[in-house]
Amino acid sequence: MTSNMSVSGKQDLKKDERMMEGKRSDSPEPSCVSMKSDASMEYPILFRDRDSSTDVRLQKKKSNISRYQLESIFKELEHTVITLIKNELKRFRKLLSPDYPACTERGVEDEEDLHSVREEALKITLHVLKNMNHTDLANTLHNKTLVPECQEKLKSNLGEKFKSINEGISQHGSSAFLDEIYTELYITEGWSRDINNEHEVRQIETASRRPATQETPIKCNDLLKEKTIRTVLTKGVAGIGKTVSVRKFILDWAEGKANQDVFFMLPLPFRELNLMKQQNLSLMNLLHHFFPEMKKLELIDCDSYKVVLIFDGLDECRLPINFQNNERLCDVTESASVDVLLTNLIKGNLLPSALLWITSRPGAANQIPPECVDQVTEVRGFSDPQKQEYFRKRISDQSLANKIITHMKSSRSLYIMCHIPVFCWISATVLERMLGEAESGEIPKTLTQMFTHFLIFQIKHQNQKYHQEHEPDPQQTRESILALGKLAFQQLQKGNLIFYEEDLSECGTDVREVPTNLVYDTVQYRAVHSALLKEPCKSSGSPLHRGCTISHNR
Repeated sequence: MTSNMSVSGKQDLKKDERMMEGKRSDSPEPSCVSMKSDASMEYPILFRDRDSSTDVRLQKKKSNISRYQLESIFKELEHTVITLIKNELKRFRKLLSPDYPACTERGVEDEEDLHSVREEALKITLHVLKNMNHTDLANTLHNKTLVPECQEKLKSNLGEKFKSINEGISQHGSSAFLDEIYTELYITEGWSRDINNEHEVRQIETASRRPATQETPIKCNDLLKEKTIRTVLTKGVAGIGKTVSVRKFILDWAEGKANQDVFFMLPLPFRELNLMKQQNLSLMNLLHHFFPEMKKLELIDCDSYKVVLIFDGLDECRLPINFQNNERLCDVTESASVDVLLTNLIKGNLLPSALLWITSRPGAANQIPPECVDQVTEVRGFSDPQKQEYFRKRISDQSLANKIITHMKSSRSLYIMCHIPVFCWISATVLERMLGEAESGEIPKTLTQMFTHFLIFQIKHQNQKYHQEHEPDPQQTRESILALGKLAFQQLQKGNLIFYEEDLSECGTDVREVPTNLVYDTVQYRAVHSALLKEPCKSSGSPLHRGCTISHNR
């Protein structure tokens, strides 16, 4: 606007205006010829439409104004973008710094618009780093910026998955919030290199008489607190509460109640790993399969972030875990069979900085070489105060809960068995109806009576659920019980810890007809009952001294 061209343009315009005024002054009156000539009428003035010369002048004026504004806008934009990029580069540099605390980035909550800007700034930075041949640095930065987002999604999904727990058959069993009914278990710590070859029920009997002064109790949430401990092996007999403890451990982390120094908690139950027996894949692909929310992560930096892998139910493992002959594997992106991945994880070849928690029944715990385990703990079930706490949480009617507690205390064998949480559930299921006057009959005072009532209860609800019948067919019930007895006897004779669908079929049991809970509870706890009381095995006449309690792999 201050250029010479604009100044000269103004001078020329004024000169033209003076010349026009001079010409008008030379003509005393208007020319009538010119007003009526064809030339003067050729281009009439249209008041609704500006002439082209006027439009050009206006467009030039607007163009001059927009250029000025554009220059100002882009100066401000340049300053803002450069400041933003500088700030983001400072943040990225901190993330890549080895002494930068990993947890700091977790607390950052971006506004939605800032988050999208940061994503674009990250893309530019990663692109430039790769062009500078710093691909490893770019990958590290990419992972570290994604970690908080992945952790948030993982916590949300695990919290939703483990917040509830089902007891019993799905239709009849009650679903409750785990936090509301969970009763703390008695867990002890200690190292024993001796393998206990006793049957599980012998161990139950021994444990129930062991003085508490011989053991060091430990809380579940403190299992992985020691910095020198990488792998913890937790043993416990069937139904003692190992899996429920794992669920509560994960739920407390997901809800921000405990172990918040852990960045990723990854549960990998053996029951689900069994389904991938025939597959070859890398460790990262395995984790992506179980945790889709982590698919954006190409690697897990266990040196910067505390990671816990939880392997629940080693006794249910059907993978050929061979620590001596399996190949060595150190690359998390290299494919191998699932059992090779497992052995290398436990040995510390894969993710050596990750923490491992493995749970197992005693008979299968010796599959893990002692040198691969830093600490052994044992779930001992409920102490006497915890037994009473369970019934008061499980039974909403406190008067009825007190009646059940009093009744259980009246029988020594019943009260001893109550240190097993699942037996508490069986007893609560039976006594809640009998003492609550929903059903009549003699109140069970022995283990045999308790299991008999529980079996009848399960059969009734099996028929209601699957056949919509209120009264079970006597012949069908007889056949089912005989088939289960045959199954129990054969597996006890073989010394098997677990049985599978094919074992049920061999005994003439249709897996579609028999609910898993019916099989699991009646067979397993009848075996526990028989061994605990040292009853003779009726089918063979010999003492039941070498059989194993049985569970069903669902």
